Amino acid sequence: MCVFLSGYQQANVVVLPTSLADDFESFCYNNPAPLPLLYRSQSGETSCVPVAKNADIRTDIAQYCVYEEGRLVKTISSLQSYSSQSRTGSEQHSPLADMVTFYLGCSFGFEGKLKEAGIPVRNVEQGKNVSMYRTAVGCVPRGVFSCPLVVTMRPVPAGFLDAVVEVTHQNPLAHGAPVHVGDPALLGIKELSKPDYGDPVEFQPGDVPVFWACGVTSVEAILSSKPALAFSHSPGCMFLTDIPDSPSPSNNMNPDLKLTPLCFQVTQNPLLYSLVSKAAAGKIRQLEQIIGDDPGQRGIRNLFAQDELLRSCLALSHSSSVAITTGFPTHYMHSPPDETDGPPGAIAIATMLLSLGKQVTLLTDSRAVEMNRALVEEAVRTGVLKAAIPLVTFEDRGADSALHFLCPHGDPSKPRSDDKCADPVQTSNTSTLSVLTSLPC
Repeated sequence: MCVFLSGYQQANVVVLPTSLADDFESFCYNNPAPLPLLYRSQSGETSCVPVAKNADIRTDIAQYCVYEEGRLVKTISSLQSYSSQSRTGSEQHSPLADMVTFYLGCSFGFEGKLKEAGIPVRNVEQGKNVSMYRTAVGCVPRGVFSCPLVVTMRPVPAGFLDAVVEVTHQNPLAHGAPVHVGDPALLGIKELSKPDYGDPVEFQPGDVPVFWACGVTSVEAILSSKPALAFSHSPGCMFLTDIPDSPSPSNNMNPDLKLTPLCFQVTQNPLLYSLVSKAAAGKIRQLEQIIGDDPGQRGIRNLFAQDELLRSCLALSHSSSVAITTGFPTHYMHSPPDETDGPPGAIAIATMLLSLGKQVTLLTDSRAVEMNRALVEEAVRTGVLKAAIPLVTFEDRGADSALHFLCPHGDPSKPRSDDKCADPVQTSNTSTLSVLTSLPC
């Protein structure tokens, strides 16, 4: 039976042929969230003094997994048989003598701190191993190592999300803050009741699924790279280190408090929360206050919604494609009949979003098509835009017309764009980006 102890960091363990060690170390450094490297041993080294004195990796884990050619072939309680001398031809050979052990941080290292903070840890309450899932998110490949990210999931009451994020952010050696909060489908996880590793954990009313990067990603790395022989801990049966589960103030791994994340709900359907550092949130809130200044006493303050700009920015950060709406009729007898200050702002927003790698579409009504087409052409000619962006129009011709426009063929699961961004003048005469998710349609 695997035992969980609080107060100290626990570690995932991977043992690989020496020939693959440099590639795997590079893989860890390029994927620090799932694979925070605590220690890399020397070839054949069975101790690990920097992380645990008097330890012996051959016997100090309750259960090991043995892999041959990328296949799990068995689980064993000791690696002693692989360190003893066995005769191969006329030479003595010990498999572990030419292997390197990697010790990687584990999310069990923060569960004690969650309990101290009064945060329910459902898997512990239920006496279960944590749920672990293979995602559709790929790790950064290095050398022979390329595999999907594995995550742990813990149900957390919505009212504790900020506390959970703050506590776990303070322990980067145990994967740090969550990588996703909300709908598991956004990670490619189909059923929470069927984890790839560990046990299914039951939700209580008001719980939200919270996901952390997981060191079992290293097991996926073994399966995909197919070394002739490799070992790992059995998921849930960890190696206990001498490293405290909280960094000391003098430790240079102690996170910058200004970067401590806050958690905000961005959308309800699909459920999505996003993280932003306290420092960034403070700057955006400062900007929001400036935007709300109303020297002309036009009533702009009445349109103010706390953190609307912050949530808009977070929604945009998660989007891959954005529709920017522009055009507000001011006088039908004038030419052009619509506003002329909003559309250039829309072009500026488009330029910014394109620089961030987003796909951008400009949306207006039929009256303003020619004016906006001319603006786009001028922006391309002068170099403001590197290339023309699509310009589309929408006219209301029926009850389902908006649905079919925003979601081709009326399919709400396949929206034309992730977010719609209204130009600042049209929305509220403030410069606040009003972002509306199209996913519910």
